[in-house]
Amino acid sequence: MGSGIAQTLAQSGLQVTLYDIELAAVNHGISSIGDNLSRLVTKGKMTGEQRELLLAQIAVSTNLESAAEHAELVIEAAPEHMDTKKLLFKRLDQICRPNTILATNTSSLPITDIAAATKRPQLVIGMHFMNPVPVMPLVEIIRGLATSDETLESIQTLAQSLGKTPVEVHDFPGFVSNRILMPMINEAIYTVYEGVAEPEAVDQVMRLGMNHPMGPLTLADFIGLDTCLAIMETLHDGFGDSKYRPCPLLRKYVQAGWLGRKSGRGFYIYEKGRG
Repeated sequence: MGSGIAQTLAQSGLQVTLYDIELAAVNHGISSIGDNLSRLVTKGKMTGEQRELLLAQIAVSTNLESAAEHAELVIEAAPEHMDTKKLLFKRLDQICRPNTILATNTSSLPITDIAAATKRPQLVIGMHFMNPVPVMPLVEIIRGLATSDETLESIQTLAQSLGKTPVEVHDFPGFVSNRILMPMINEAIYTVYEGVAEPEAVDQVMRLGMNHPMGPLTLADFIGLDTCLAIMETLHDGFGDSKYRPCPLLRKYVQAGWLGRKSGRGFYIYEKGRG
């Protein structure tokens, strides 16, 4: 998600720094952006020169202080773990300038809780992009309890300048997108778990019968089964309702390291560079 967000910002003319704690992750991110832009060149939607100029707008860093100290906006796209995000936001609050907006790309966690780790909760907001970021037009905008009107307006304006459609939703577990999507994916996993159908059949029913562009199990592999599990656990913990209980098969796959496309195996098996 981080590389997709960086690419989208750069394509709108903004200077961006792509940060990660690991050099390999940063290099992978910038490589992914380069590959995406090369496909646009092949399709005639961008020239080679434009590709190089755009890549030059994206700096890379493994030093959070130097990456964030002069930023006007930080968009966090760390794993979906509250402790990780709170620790990062606490550090960003100490590093960034007093008027820097801190946005989180969380797909399910409470914005108010994340903001509480800072001394600037009025400048903390949820900016949930859809994946793949350069293609999908929606950005869910989520205010925390203390998020200011000015912060909301700034982020809505930014999203529109990126060619996105910002939709404001309230700060509830899973917001709107994943409160609806993830239980559907979880139920699809239950149909496999209970022996109702094989993954291919489940996906075919939803694609051909419900006109979904991608079957729910293919989508789960694309998102990452660990992320799906984390979101289902957030929904289950947040609402205390058994209808959000993660399927045991989802938990088993994550424990086995079968995380989907990124690990090479999930409900389907993937060769490197191929689905």
